[in-house]
Amino acid sequence: MQSTIKAILAQLGTVIVGKPRQLQDALACVLAEGHLLIEDVPGVGKTTLAHALAKTLGLQFARIQFTSDLMPGDLSGVSVYEQGSARFVFHPGPLFTQILLADEINRASPKTQSALLEAMEEQQVSIEGQTRALPQPFFVIATQNPLDQIGTHALPESQLDRFLMRISLGYPDRQAERLLLLGQNRRHLLDALPAALAHAQLQQLQAAVKAVHASEALLDYVQDLVGATRSGQWFVQGLSPRAGMALLRVAKARALLQGRNYVAPDDVQDVIGPATAHRLVALPRAGRDALAQVRAMVEATALP
Repeated sequence: MQSTIKAILAQLGTVIVGKPRQLQDALACVLAEGHLLIEDVPGVGKTTLAHALAKTLGLQFARIQFTSDLMPGDLSGVSVYEQGSARFVFHPGPLFTQILLADEINRASPKTQSALLEAMEEQQVSIEGQTRALPQPFFVIATQNPLDQIGTHALPESQLDRFLMRISLGYPDRQAERLLLLGQNRRHLLDALPAALAHAQLQQLQAAVKAVHASEALLDYVQDLVGATRSGQWFVQGLSPRAGMALLRVAKARALLQGRNYVAPDDVQDVIGPATAHRLVALPRAGRDALAQVRAMVEATALP
């Protein structure tokens, strides 16, 4: 199992260079069966990472560019009347895939963004009075630009809560950027990427995540952290029970990536930022963003 995980990360590293932490976070998110939000400026590899994940995991991939005039039906699909058969035939939209790249999701209107809510939570879509199941597994990898850029809309809290993790790639360091300048075009590398594992192997890895042990003391620690977010000392409002379960799932995935079958406090501390900061709003008097506030809260919370 560890050799498979190393092979996946090594292959992703040939396309996204100099970002081992972000690649581990992205893989942990998939193994924990969650959706991933990548927030960063244009041109740092957000779309390339999503495509590389799909190719490496051997999953069906679809990309849709979110724009201000995108409609919910453009995502889910529509029924079209066909003259020859004298009936309406449903034409599925890009939602009917295994990995959906929602590119620049915050450029669409809130109405269109909300069309993803049922798909992300229920793994299904309701269209014209009929519920249609989505392919399995189903993951959304969304990219968004910083909110200070022209034409962006803030994602509603209900949708942010559907994302298991939010990460940022950031600019490459000098050595990694030199490799990019000297190397092959990333798109050409993507075309040559083989699938590193079969669907059954992905299911085995996801099952292994669920089997990772969390002790009573570790669960107490998770509850202490979740309770701290609700204390009124750090954030406007605290984490929901769903967010607490999400934090534990990601910590289990992180433990598996580290080759362990149990969760350690380090795992929780390592993933709590990407797993919770997008769900929280720091108190105005704190003078820092939610991620920095999470780190300060972790430092102030006693270890088990």
